[in-house]
Amino acid sequence: MIELINVRKVFNAGSPSEFSAINGVNLHIHENKVTVLKGPSGSGKTTLLSIVGCMSRPSAGRVKLHDREITSLPERFLTDIRRKTFGFIFQQPNLIKGISVLENVMLPAYPLGEKRAHLKVKAMSGLAGLNLTHKAASKVEWLSGGEAQRVSIVRALINDPSIIIADEPTAHLDTTLSYRFMEIVEQFKAQGKTVIITSHDPLVYDSAIVDDVVNLRDGKLEGRPT
Repeated sequence: MIELINVRKVFNAGSPSEFSAINGVNLHIHENKVTVLKGPSGSGKTTLLSIVGCMSRPSAGRVKLHDREITSLPERFLTDIRRKTFGFIFQQPNLIKGISVLENVMLPAYPLGEKRAHLKVKAMSGLAGLNLTHKAASKVEWLSGGEAQRVSIVRALINDPSIIIADEPTAHLDTTLSYRFMEIVEQFKAQGKTVIITSHDPLVYDSAIVDDVVNLRDGKLEGRPT
C-alpha cells in the first residue's frame, strides 16, 4: 500500500548544522494493518511518519502510495491526497480555541465542499461514537485532556480517510485512556482502515492488535534490510 524506497531526509543541507534524520529506509506498509514505528527520541520516527503522510518530502528516494509514485507530485496534489487519504492524530490535540467542539471536528472537511448539514450529521455521529455528544457545543478550552484527544480522533475521521496516522497518541494519556485509544485503533482496523502509529509506549507496541513493529534508531531500520 505504502512503499518507501531508499528514503533519506536531510535537514539544513550544506550547512555546518546539517543533520541526516532518515538514512536509506526501505519499508512496505501493508493495507488494513496496524503498524507501529518504534524507537527512542531522535530515532527519526516522527520524520518518517511525516514523509509517509505526505506532510514533508524526502531529500532522496521514492515514496509510493497504491503503487503510484507520489514523491515528485506538485504540492497541490499532495494536499489533495492528504485531505482525502489520511487522518492525522497528534500528541497534542491542536484544537482551535474559541470555537465549539463541533466546529473543530468539521473544519478539515470544509475545503472538500461538502454541505454543512451533511457534515454536521457526520460530525455528531462521530462524537456520539466516542461518548462526546454532550460536548458538541462546548468550547474546546473547557475539555479535559482525554476529551480533547477523543475530539481530535473524531476530527481525524471526518473525511473518512483510509489511512490513520497517529504520532505518539498516548504520550499525554493515562493508562486507562491509553487502553481506550487502542480499543479505538482496533475499531479502525475492523473498519478496514490502515493505521500507522509512532510510539515508545509498550502499551501500544506490545498490543495484540499490532501487526508490525518497525524499529528505528539513528534514522535507520533495525533488524531489516536497508
